[in-house]
Amino acid sequence: MPIIAAFMVPHPPMIVPDVGRESEKQIEKTIKAYEKVADEIAALKPETIIISSPHSVMYSDYFHISPGAGATGSFAEFGAPQVKFDVQYDEELVKLLADKAKAADFPAGTLGERKKELDHGTMVPLWFIMKKYKDFKLVRTGLSDCDLLKHYEYGTLIKDAAEELNRKAVYVASGDLSHKLQDYGPYGFAKEGPVYDARIMEVCAGARFGELFDFDESFCQKAAECGHKSFVIMAGALDGKAVKAAQYSHEDVTGVGYGICSFIPKGDDENRRFLAARLKLTAEELEQKRQKSDAYVKLARDSAEYFVKNGKIMKLPEQVPDELLSTKAGAFVSVHKFGALRGCIGTIAATKENLALEIIHNAVCAVSEDPRFEPVKEDELKYLEINVDVLGEAEKIESEAELDVKKYGVIVQSGYKRGLLLPDLDGVDTVEQQVAIARRKGGIAPTKKVDLFRFEVVRHY
Repeated sequence: MPIIAAFMVPHPPMIVPDVGRESEKQIEKTIKAYEKVADEIAALKPETIIISSPHSVMYSDYFHISPGAGATGSFAEFGAPQVKFDVQYDEELVKLLADKAKAADFPAGTLGERKKELDHGTMVPLWFIMKKYKDFKLVRTGLSDCDLLKHYEYGTLIKDAAEELNRKAVYVASGDLSHKLQDYGPYGFAKEGPVYDARIMEVCAGARFGELFDFDESFCQKAAECGHKSFVIMAGALDGKAVKAAQYSHEDVTGVGYGICSFIPKGDDENRRFLAARLKLTAEELEQKRQKSDAYVKLARDSAEYFVKNGKIMKLPEQVPDELLSTKAGAFVSVHKFGALRGCIGTIAATKENLALEIIHNAVCAVSEDPRFEPVKEDELKYLEINVDVLGEAEKIESEAELDVKKYGVIVQSGYKRGLLLPDLDGVDTVEQQVAIARRKGGIAPTKKVDLFRFEVVRHY
C-alpha cells in the first residue's frame, strides 16, 4: 500500500500550552491548522506514522533512522517535564528501510544513535496527533548534509519499503520555514526570509515538488530555514504519484515561519518522477558546460575521471597549452554536485614543476582526499561540476580594511597555523565572515592575533 497521506508541519515548542503559557495564542491559525491535520490523520487510522525531523540525530553524509523498540521524551528542556511521550517504533519497517538502503549502497541506517530521546521536531507533531489518535507505530528519521536530490532519493526508499510491507502509512515532514522574518524575532531579519517563505508555500501548495530542487543552498542558509530537506524527503515518498495539495496556514508573527500543507495521493502519475527528470536534465546541462570548458577545467576533469575510474594518477597529456606548462602557481580544484560542494583541495603556492601537474594532482585530491567527504564514485562523475582557481602571489596586508570578499582571497596565519579562503564564494558576503571562516579552517581562535595576506585568483569554469 502506498503512503496514504503526507503533511508539512512546523515544530515550535511554544505551540504546546504547557510550554507557551499563553504565548501560543499569537499563532492561533497554526494551532487550528495543526488540529485539522490531527483530525485527518485520526480519520485515516494509519498503522505507521513516519516523521522526518531536522532535530533528530543528524550526520553530514548519513541518514539516521532511530533504532530499537521505541523511545520516550518530554518537553523538560522547554520547562514542561510533565508533557511526556512514550512511543513504539515500527521495527519491521525500520529494518526493511535500512536493508533497502544497504542494498542500494545508500547512506542510511540505524547506526550511530547519539541520543535516544525524542526530539522536539518529532514531539510537537506527536502532541497534536496523539490527542486524537494513538493506535500507530512510529518511524523517526533525521536529515543529512547531503544534497537535495539525495534527500529525495531517500524518500523514494521510504516509499518502496512501506509499499513492500503493504503498510498503511502517513508521512509527516516536520520543519519550520525561515527564522529571519521579523526584526523583533529571535533571529532578526534577512531579506531572503520572506522570499523563502512565499516561495516554499507556493511550491508546496501546488505540489510542484520538482521545484524544491531549485532552492539554492546559499539562499536557504541566508533564510535560515530548517525544514526544506524534510519537505524534500516527503516529496520523494510521494514520487510518481498524482497529489492533491492544500495549504492550511502560514504565519510569521513570531519572526519564524510556520507553514502547514496536506498532500493526498490520487493514483500513479509517471510525469511526477521528479528525481529521474532532474538527473536527466542535470546530466544534459553539465555535458553542454563541459563542451565549453577551457583547458584548465578540462585538464582537472580528465584527471579526476581518470583517477576515479582507474585508481591511479594520469600522465601529463601530450596536448597541453604552453601557458600551463610554463607557469608555476598554486591552484584549487573545486567539485560540486547538484549545487553542493563535493570536494575542494588546493595549494597556496606551487608544489609541482608546472601548473598543469599542479591541477592534475589537486583534482585527484579533490575527489579522493577531502576529509569532509567520501571519495567520489564512478556513477557520480556525470553529475559533477568542476572549476579551477589559479592563485596569484599572496601579499601581506596590515588590516581587514585592505580586503574585498569579491576580489581577494585571504590567508590568516598564527605561528604554524594557517587558514585560507577563496574570494567570491556563495554565502560569504562580508570581510568579517571571510576572515572568521579562514580562522576556523586554520584552527585559529577568534581572539588570536594573526597575520593577514591577500591574493587574487583567476577562476576557470
